[in-house]
Amino acid sequence: MIRLRRLAKIAYIVGKYRLDEMLHKDRLPFAARALLAPAVLFGRAKAERGERLRKALEELGPIFIKFGQLLSTRPDLVPTDICSQLTRLQDNVPPFDSTVFKNNIETALNGTVDDLFYSFETEPLASASVAQVHAAVLADGREVVVKAVRPGIEKTIRKDIALLYTLARLLAKYSEDGRRLKPLEVVADYEMVILEELNLQSEGANASLLRHNFDQSPLLYVPEIHWPFSNENVLVMERIYGIPVTNMADLEAAGVDMKLLAERGVEIFFTQVFEHNFFHADMHPGNIFVDASNSKSPSYLAIDCAIMGSLSSDDQFYLARNLLAIFKRDYRQVAELHIRSGWVPTDTPVNEFTGAIRSVCEPIFERPLNEISLGHMLISLFNTARRFNMEVQPSLVLLQKTLLNIEGLGRQMYPQLDLWTTAQPFLEKWLKDRYSPKSIFKQFKRHVPDWLEHLPQIPPLIFQALQSIQQPVPTAPAAPARRGKTPNRVYSRIGAALAGIGIGLTSPQLADTINQIPGGSLTLVSLGLLLLLLR
Repeated sequence: MIRLRRLAKIAYIVGKYRLDEMLHKDRLPFAARALLAPAVLFGRAKAERGERLRKALEELGPIFIKFGQLLSTRPDLVPTDICSQLTRLQDNVPPFDSTVFKNNIETALNGTVDDLFYSFETEPLASASVAQVHAAVLADGREVVVKAVRPGIEKTIRKDIALLYTLARLLAKYSEDGRRLKPLEVVADYEMVILEELNLQSEGANASLLRHNFDQSPLLYVPEIHWPFSNENVLVMERIYGIPVTNMADLEAAGVDMKLLAERGVEIFFTQVFEHNFFHADMHPGNIFVDASNSKSPSYLAIDCAIMGSLSSDDQFYLARNLLAIFKRDYRQVAELHIRSGWVPTDTPVNEFTGAIRSVCEPIFERPLNEISLGHMLISLFNTARRFNMEVQPSLVLLQKTLLNIEGLGRQMYPQLDLWTTAQPFLEKWLKDRYSPKSIFKQFKRHVPDWLEHLPQIPPLIFQALQSIQQPVPTAPAAPARRGKTPNRVYSRIGAALAGIGIGLTSPQLADTINQIPGGSLTLVSLGLLLLLLR
């Protein structure tokens, strides 16, 4: 009965904002058409579809607002006009009763608020769809904020997710864009994200790692997590004071160097993505503050680490090389890197793909560099690649969305911000350092224990592979004996090593064993060198 009432309310709001016009109603089943039929009583739509969808989600409540916020991070799936409206969704939710909040804290921490804290503010600092935050002071005098999830929120979330799946199935089946938008996959992604946000211990762990990564850094400060007072249901962290990043009036009044602040934002992004491979993926203005105590060297303060992103080592490498190739307008290399990375199928026609990339990027470069959006260029590039059957990984989409946020904030502070000047030397240095002798030795040292663990399995597999392909070879006439190592003998040793690697690759059992070893490709090279020495 509750689900039917909720469904009736959704149908009412769909009609109120004429969202039915976004569907092909003649393809809907009779029951769905009957449910949407009263929508015509509301008259014709009076606004664009993106605005109507945004207002509908706001009226449906916090879970749908959160879903809309997630959709706004998927420009690879959601049309631009809808995406731009969804980014305006605000998560300002009326707070729940402070007595209930205190009871939840006492239950989670197994003690009274009076015993746990020196003082506790009953009025909330902030209230969102999933959690609420209050200020407090620990017994040792340290100021903290206390975060707890809303009571009964998981039950509400699961009910609304069930309805979202129903709506997604209808959209996938009956909407013209349903197959392209992949609504079921989007809802599944949302389910994973929102349920993970309910686990405050996970958020605390993310914040601790991010804090460790930027320890003693002049760029970014992350509040300390007080673990004795934190678990899955409660998170207690250091209270910070700063200027909201979008409060330009206060930043200018504090005399902040806006150019340096904007450039540091870009540096933080590339440091997180390429050096740490762990980036804050929810860097909207409400989560970012500025420490203006030293106006000539301002730094950022980051909170709410519930959503974090990381890339595979291969994606890191190919992304960096793609960006550098774009900077140099080497579009053929961009196409080849997409194919080599597996982002597009190996049978993609290189010339045709190169031309499509050129048609997207070249007009953009005709504009001044400080007007070019690297984030939007990536979106255009991925959209073009999708025509060649590219499936964008969620991690790349999170990165793309974070870059858009960084660019938007940076240019709001300093309109002349040139991301290219900051990004290019950073990426060139990162690629150089990645293959420096020091870095290669570090990788070698890291993987040696795993190699030693698997080493006993490899010789018999190599022997079996050699036996399986052994063929009689005609004996060549003996060459006259010569002193020293002739070039032919050297070449034969190299050939034996390369043959050994090739045999390894053609042996399914050996390939499976190699793939189980971290740094497996480096293992093959080492085996080849070993064969060269033993030849």
